[in-house]
Amino acid sequence: MKKSFLSALIGLVFCPIFTMAQSVNVDEVLSTAATNAGKSVTVEGVCSHICSHGGKKIFLAGKKPNTSLRVEAGKAIGAFPSETVGKKVQVTGVVIEERIDEAYLVKWEAQVKAQAAKGTAKKESCSAEAKAQGEKVTDNTSERIKAFRTRIADRKAKEGKNYLSFYHIEGQSYKIIQ
Repeated sequence: MKKSFLSALIGLVFCPIFTMAQSVNVDEVLSTAATNAGKSVTVEGVCSHICSHGGKKIFLAGKKPNTSLRVEAGKAIGAFPSETVGKKVQVTGVVIEERIDEAYLVKWEAQVKAQAAKGTAKKESCSAEAKAQGEKVTDNTSERIKAFRTRIADRKAKEGKNYLSFYHIEGQSYKIIQ
């Protein structure tokens, strides 16, 4: 009995899986995102940016410099109000993994070429998104794709994985705390 209680206690202390009842910070979500992909979490952080295209995304700042987490407004949220920026926000949602691999990059290049051929090319870069993905901010899509390829090659050499993983929260509910 003592042994099973001790094992359960150790599992609770060292297992970085969150429940909806706990509220965690941005750095905790990002450091355990691979373990918690597909699971519901409640995260708190200061909103550093809101997407200017209808408020469908916000970015919560982490405690570490240059760390942020994208939160997408799910159907229940719709859009975040502009007064969210600069405020502490609590969001409950699901951790989503987005993988960027060679197939993703080839498809992206084809879309860019098709838009250029039609004369409908548009600026795709968002500095907040670039920060969340550890990218250098640039409006040059070719440079971004090349940088992703370099990062994928580095990861494959180090970890044997031929893709990059980026995580965000698909928000189901939120509240402004302050």
